[in-house]
Amino acid sequence: MNSDCYLYLTPELASDLENDCIKQLTDAASLPGLAGPVLAMPDVHTGFGLPIGGIMAMDAEKGLVSAGGVGMDINCGVRLLQTNINYHDLKPEQLKEIMKNILSRVPVGLGKATPYKAEMASINKKIFIKGARALVEAGYGRWDDLETTEEKGTFPLADTGAVGKKAFSRGDQLGTLGSGNHFIELGYVEEVYNSQAAGLMNLQPDQLTILIHSGSRGFGHQICTDFSSRMVQAAGKYNIKLPNKGLAAVPIESPEGQQYIKAMGCAINFAFANRQLLAHLVREAIGDALHEVPHRLGLSQVYDVAHNIAKFEEHGKKRVLIHRKGATRALPPKHPLNPEIYRNIGHPAIIPGSMGTSSYVTVAREKATETYFSVNHGAGRVLSRSQAKKQISKNDFEKQMGDVHYNIRDYKKIIDEAPGAYKDIDDVINTLTEIDITEKVVRLKPLVAIKG
Repeated sequence: MNSDCYLYLTPELASDLENDCIKQLTDAASLPGLAGPVLAMPDVHTGFGLPIGGIMAMDAEKGLVSAGGVGMDINCGVRLLQTNINYHDLKPEQLKEIMKNILSRVPVGLGKATPYKAEMASINKKIFIKGARALVEAGYGRWDDLETTEEKGTFPLADTGAVGKKAFSRGDQLGTLGSGNHFIELGYVEEVYNSQAAGLMNLQPDQLTILIHSGSRGFGHQICTDFSSRMVQAAGKYNIKLPNKGLAAVPIESPEGQQYIKAMGCAINFAFANRQLLAHLVREAIGDALHEVPHRLGLSQVYDVAHNIAKFEEHGKKRVLIHRKGATRALPPKHPLNPEIYRNIGHPAIIPGSMGTSSYVTVAREKATETYFSVNHGAGRVLSRSQAKKQISKNDFEKQMGDVHYNIRDYKKIIDEAPGAYKDIDDVINTLTEIDITEKVVRLKPLVAIKG
């Protein structure tokens, strides 16, 4: 190992830690060019190469960039919309109508292509370079959406010249949700912990909220696949001994490294654009269901955070490339990269639980400097997908879901996403709040979960 590994876990969470996960962390810590310790967030679990919930900081000049350290679903992330609707005022049939309207607009499931290909044709190339901005410029969203999106919805280092033909052929899924842990969730503000921060975010008790969780779909997946293979082949040329193929990496300054960063940037922008279009479609769906103009229902964006990303940042007066794989950036108060509206409290970190449990909005504290301004991105799996299918019964699933409505009739198709397959979100959140790295702002409770 060339650096230490720090794991942020309670004794209870540590008891579920897999040996494979520890091995992946120590493998990552053996890579050259690290600028500090390898970190594991409370939701950490075994992935491919670097664990999900793993964070690496690489020296910007002498370090490496790793496709496996970013992950397959580049810029998988979460967007939170608020409303001026009290959920008590909604009738069950109205919730069902909203779900029906969303499903009529948003294709869900594995490999689904966009029905908006003709509409997007004129801005297709701009999406890879401008991200969410390309959508807003074309009328799909609001200008203030960009102010409350990480990187303002545009990753600046993108270059379509670095993207292969096969990846472009899979770039036909804009405005689709996907499968696995992706979702659109209607919920409400169940509890407010910090009224000042919640007020700045326009969040109040019993208010209807919408969470949108999706990423770069097949486009980002193919970029990761392509460059993982190239990096494995190129590593020897730079005298890099990879501890495992999942941690495929090359020097940042190498031609392969620079090409990956440019291609990754296109996937980051595609994902920002995807969530932008999904938010637009959700606003339309809710407006139609409630027979109201979306603006009059609020539906403003609280924030959009990215996961599975590598970005150049300043930490300890040093320029580093931060790999966040299943981790969320969380800037503390007064940090200059915060949006102006959140400058004094830090931007929201949106952390979903499972589809039947609570989600949280938190903000970073000054102590977040020790995690490279990073926090967990969700609850984190405690059962693999195959384990969940074997161990969770229909009765277990229905009990865990409680009163939450969901769109999949056959529970077997989403049993691997059952709440019991995930860690306790309260334990995960409290791990960082108890040591003053984060502070809770609100807790959100689900009403409707839309899955692929």
